[in-house]
Amino acid sequence: MKVNSDAAGNLKTKLTLQHNPTTAEILKFAIPSLLGVLLFLIPVTYNGKATIVIGIMADAIKGVAGAYLAQFMVGVLCLSALFSLVCKLLRPNFSEGTSWFKALFDVSWLWVSLRVIGAVFGVLTLFSLGPEFIHSDYTGGTILYELIPVLAVWFLLAALFMPLLMEFGLMDFIGTLVRKVMQPMFRLPGRSSIDALASWMGSGTVGVLITMKQYEQGYYTQREAAVIATNFSIASIAFSFVIINFMGLGHLFVPFYLTVILTGVITAMIIPRIPPLSRKKDVYYGPVGKQIDEVVPHGQSSWSWGLEKAVEKAKNVKSTGDLVKKSILNVLDIWFGLIPLVMALGTVALVIAEYTPMFTWLSYPFIPLLTLLQIPEATAAAPAMIVGFADMFLPAVIGSGIESELTRFVIACISLTQLIYMSEIGILLLRSKIPVNFMDLVIIFIQRTLISLPIIALVAHLLL
Repeated sequence: MKVNSDAAGNLKTKLTLQHNPTTAEILKFAIPSLLGVLLFLIPVTYNGKATIVIGIMADAIKGVAGAYLAQFMVGVLCLSALFSLVCKLLRPNFSEGTSWFKALFDVSWLWVSLRVIGAVFGVLTLFSLGPEFIHSDYTGGTILYELIPVLAVWFLLAALFMPLLMEFGLMDFIGTLVRKVMQPMFRLPGRSSIDALASWMGSGTVGVLITMKQYEQGYYTQREAAVIATNFSIASIAFSFVIINFMGLGHLFVPFYLTVILTGVITAMIIPRIPPLSRKKDVYYGPVGKQIDEVVPHGQSSWSWGLEKAVEKAKNVKSTGDLVKKSILNVLDIWFGLIPLVMALGTVALVIAEYTPMFTWLSYPFIPLLTLLQIPEATAAAPAMIVGFADMFLPAVIGSGIESELTRFVIACISLTQLIYMSEIGILLLRSKIPVNFMDLVIIFIQRTLISLPIIALVAHLLL
């Protein structure tokens, strides 16, 4: 009887693995996934610049509503602070009975305080009230008028359309195909390649957002999620083009971006293998557990197994309405939960960068290193090596006035390979369920800078 039972089990497994999806099942996976690829992953040229379809949509929204986005988001900041205080102080019955309201606003006192600070900074900046160092063009003004409108629109579109990438099997399909590359090189599942592509083609913050959701759904371990979020969320091609032109090196865009990619790949191979990332646990998010299997069964091709897993994932989508509802709640969570932190912490970081010598002091150890690497104007360039921790655009601001073309090239590349920017990605990670803390981010930022700098310097000397 035992032999027969084992044989029956093997036969059942064999039949399961050889299941041929129907045309309807394949289309349910393929059509939404291809639409997601078109929106997020295919580069297009629009108005003379490289972007993606989501980027075109974002620009269109900013073109129509750009004059009112800052005012609208200050309203969001104030509502976030008000509702959080109401939940915390009055404990109203309706918040207890409304799970989404409770999830959005019933947060710890730390986050309530930051939401209140964000609202105060937003109001002061919008109406140019209070100390100038809060609302100046280089501090609160940069956050409110330059960063927050971009993040608000990008997160709106990303949250609404991300299910096309995540819920219909695309990540399962691609993950199975490229696992043999991603696993030995980066110790990551194949599906992480989608996070990287979404960052490169669209926005680093979108890549982090995808990683966060995949971790919460049980597709990445703590270590994998931390590695992906801190090593693959590179700035988009479009923003890279802005940086290199701001530095007056637009004619070097192709070697510049190839240098960024080369450096990013090498760095992403090294940093996951050293602390603090190497010490993160390979355990899945507790409430859901492991939900991933990219190992191809014996006797099946990667293509057929990937297709089968993708179809199986797409079958789980029972209602478009549920996806839309979940997407809208994701948008509200980002607007009411993340944007206030960007306003609060981003403004503080820029105030420190602009009005105190802290980053200059911290940059002193880089002067001998830059001198050793034969980087001209090392003393002027050193602050650019550290100020990117506050915001990704600050190194370019510092470096644009440097005379040496080689030094400006190095600074432009470094500004994109450091990745840990507290004004956006850093705050997003600290608020997420991914187990990284502030000191982790500081250490990883320094590691990325120290590993990237010699590589970029070598390429710069060979080119220039």
